[in-house]
Amino acid sequence: MLEAADTSRISRRTTPPTWLVVALACAGQFLVVLDVSVVNVALPSMRADLGLSASGLQWVVNAYAIAFAGFMLLGGRAGDLYGRKRMFLVGLGLFTLASLGGGLAQDGWQLLLARAVQGLGAAVLAPSTLTLLTAAVPEGPARARAIATWTAVGAGGGAAGGLVGGVLVDVLSWRWVLLINVPVGALVLAGSMVWLSESRAGAGRRLDLPGALLVTAGLATLAYGVSQTEAEGWTAAATLVPLAAGLALLGLFLAVEARTALPLMPLGLLRRRTVASANAAMLVSGSAMFCMWYFMTLYAQNVLGYSPLEAGFALIPSSVAVLVGSKTAPRLMRRAGARTVAVAGTLVAATGFGWQSAMGPHGAYLTAIMFPGILMMLGAGLAATPLAALATSGAAPAEAGLLSGLINTSRTMGGSLGLAVMSTVAAARTGADGGPAALTEGYALAFRSSTGVLLAGAVLMLLWLPGRAAPAPAG
Repeated sequence: MLEAADTSRISRRTTPPTWLVVALACAGQFLVVLDVSVVNVALPSMRADLGLSASGLQWVVNAYAIAFAGFMLLGGRAGDLYGRKRMFLVGLGLFTLASLGGGLAQDGWQLLLARAVQGLGAAVLAPSTLTLLTAAVPEGPARARAIATWTAVGAGGGAAGGLVGGVLVDVLSWRWVLLINVPVGALVLAGSMVWLSESRAGAGRRLDLPGALLVTAGLATLAYGVSQTEAEGWTAAATLVPLAAGLALLGLFLAVEARTALPLMPLGLLRRRTVASANAAMLVSGSAMFCMWYFMTLYAQNVLGYSPLEAGFALIPSSVAVLVGSKTAPRLMRRAGARTVAVAGTLVAATGFGWQSAMGPHGAYLTAIMFPGILMMLGAGLAATPLAALATSGAAPAEAGLLSGLINTSRTMGGSLGLAVMSTVAAARTGADGGPAALTEGYALAFRSSTGVLLAGAVLMLLWLPGRAAPAPAG
C-alpha cells in the first residue's frame, strides 16, 4: 500500500523541463572540470601562505586527480544501482563541503585532505551529470545537442580555469578559488533537490564489492604512478612500482569480472564496438588535447611575460572556439555522421597543435597564441561531442551510469597520462637552462609530439569507429 501510494505521488509529480535537467547537469560538470585547472594559478600563493614544500604543492593537484580517476567507475555504477539523482546530490554535497574545508584550511595537510575529498565527490558527481542528461533526452538529434552542450560546458570549465583563478587570486585571495564553489554548489544542490527526478536501473542488485575495490585501487594506484613521473622520471622505482601495481590490479579486476555473476562492469561492454572504439579514441585524443591549456599558460607567463590574469584573458578566444565546435558538431553529425565529424575535428586540432609547435621566444599574440589556440580547441569541441555520443549510444538503462563513468575515466586517465608524458618530453628538451629560448624549445617539442598523437588518433578513429551508432539493446 505504501509502495503504491509512493508510486502514485511520483507519477503525479510534474516532470521537470528538459532544458532545466540539462542546465543542472551541465552546472555540475562545469564545477568538476573547472576545479581541475582553476587551482593551478593559485599554487604559488598557497605555498607562501601554508608553507607547503615543492612536493606538497604537487599533491594539491594530484590528490584531486587521483581520487577523481580512481573512484569514477564506482561512482557511475553506484548511480545505476542507488539512483542517479541521489548520487548527483551526494557527489555535489561532498564536493561543496570539501571546497569549504579547503578554502578555510590553516595547514597543508588540511588542504590536501580537502582536495582528496573534492576528487571523491567529483568522481561520484561527474558520471551522474551525463547519465541524468541522457535519461532526460531521448536518443537522436536532441540528445546529440544536449551532449554537445555538456561537452562545451565541460571544456569551457577547463578553459575558464586560468581566467577565473587569475581574477580570484588577484582581486581576493587563493582561498576563493575553492570558496567560490560553495555558493554555486549550494545553489545547484537546492535546484537539483527540487527539480531533478530520481531514476535507477539496478533495483534488487548489489554492488560488486570485490570488483569495485579492485578497479578503484587499480585506477588510483595507476594515477599515483603517473603523477610521480614529473618529479621522479619514468625509470625511477617510485614511478615503476605503482604503475606495475596499478596494471596488475586492473588485470585482476578483469579476471574477477569474468567470473562474477553480477559484475561491476560486464566485459561484454568492451566487446561492443561503439564503447571500445569511442573510449580508446577519447583516451588517445584526450592525452594530447589536455596538455594544451597547461603548456599555453606556461608559455604565456614564463616566456612572453604575461601575468596570470593576462594569460587567462589571452585564452578566451580558445574558450569560445571549443564552445563553437561543441555546438556545431550535432548539425554536422546529422549530415556526415559521428565518425566523420570526430576525425575531422581531430585533424583540425592537429593542425592547430602543429602551428603552435612553431612558437618562438618572442611570438606575437595573434600568431603564437590566439589563432593556433582557436584551431586546437575548435577541433577538440568538434571531436569530443561525437565520441561521447557514440560511447553512450545504444546503452540499456542499467548500463547508462557505468558508460558515463567509463567515458569520464578514459578522458581523465588519458589527460593525466598525456600531461605526464609531454611534461617529461618538454623537460628533457629544456634541460637545466630555464631561459625563454630553452623553455620555448621544450614546449614546442611537446606540441609537436601531441600533433603526432592526434594524427595517430585520427587514423584510429577512421579505422575503428562505427559509421553509425548502435541501436539500444532490448530491455
